[in-house]
Amino acid sequence: MDNIEKNLLMQVADMDGVPEGAYNIRSNGKLAGRQSTANIEITSKEDKPGIDIRIKPGTKHESMHIPVVMTESGMNDLVYNDFYVGDDADVLIIAGCGINNCGHQTSQHDGIHTFWVGKNARVKYVEKHYGEGDGDGARVLNPETVIHLEENSYMEMVSVQIKGVDSTIRNTVGDLADGATLIISEKIMTHEDQVAETNFTVDMNGVDCHADVVSRSVARGNSKQIFNSSINGNNRCTGHSECDAIIMDNAHVVARPALEANDIEASLIHEAAIGKIAGEQIIKLETLGLTEQEAEEQIISGFLK
Repeated sequence: MDNIEKNLLMQVADMDGVPEGAYNIRSNGKLAGRQSTANIEITSKEDKPGIDIRIKPGTKHESMHIPVVMTESGMNDLVYNDFYVGDDADVLIIAGCGINNCGHQTSQHDGIHTFWVGKNARVKYVEKHYGEGDGDGARVLNPETVIHLEENSYMEMVSVQIKGVDSTIRNTVGDLADGATLIISEKIMTHEDQVAETNFTVDMNGVDCHADVVSRSVARGNSKQIFNSSINGNNRCTGHSECDAIIMDNAHVVARPALEANDIEASLIHEAAIGKIAGEQIIKLETLGLTEQEAEEQIISGFLK
C-alpha cells in the first residue's frame, strides 16, 4: 500500500502496519489483505461483493479489523458484510471507511453490515468514516447496520464521522430479544455544504431488554444535519434516545426523536437539545489565554470526545 492508503487506514482503523488477530482490508473495491484465526473465519461471498465473518462460540478477548479505503476518483463501491457471533463470545470489531478523492468525480462507498449476535455474547463495534483529498469530487459514505440480538446478548456500537465526508445517510436498525442490550454512540461534525442524515430504529421485543441511543454532533458553515430516532417498546423494557447538537454559522439541524410504547411496562425516554456555544464558555477560556477560535475548538473537542 502507498502512503495515502496507509494514512487512511490509520485514520479509520488506528492501523499502523499489519494488525494482530483477524483482518480484511478492502482497497478500491478489491481485497488487499486478509487473515483468519482459529476462532474467527473470514470468507468472501459468492453471490455478491462482501464477506462473511463467523466467530466461534466462546471466543474471548479477540479482535478483528475490516477497514475499507478508496483513492480512485469516480469509484462506486458496495459491500455486504455479515457477522455471525457465536454464543458466549466476547469480541472487538473495528471497521471504517476512508476516502481520498483528488479528482472531479464522486467517490462513494456503501456498506451494509448485518450482525447476528448469539446468546450471552458481547460485541463492541467501532466504525469510523473519514474523507480527504484536494479534488472537487464529492466523498459519499452511506453505512447501513442491521443488528439482531439474541437472549442476554450485548452490543456497543461506536460511530464516528468528524471530517471530510460531503454526504452521508446512516441507517441503523436493531431488534432485541429477552435481556438483550444495545448501546449506540454517534459523533458527527459537518462543515461547508456537507449533509448528514442519521436514522435509528430499534424494536425492543424481549422482556427486560434495554436500548440507549446517543448522538452528539456539531454543524458548521452551511451544512445540514438530520437526526431521526424511533424506539419501539414492545415488551417490558427500558429505552433512551438522546440528540445533542451544537449549531454554528449558517448551519441547519433537525432532530426528530420518536417513542412508541406497545406494552404497559415499556419505559421510554427521549431528549433533544440544539444550541450555540455559550458566550460565557468562550470568555472563560479567553481569560486563560486562548483566542476565540482556539476556545471554540477546545469546546467542540470536549463535546465530541
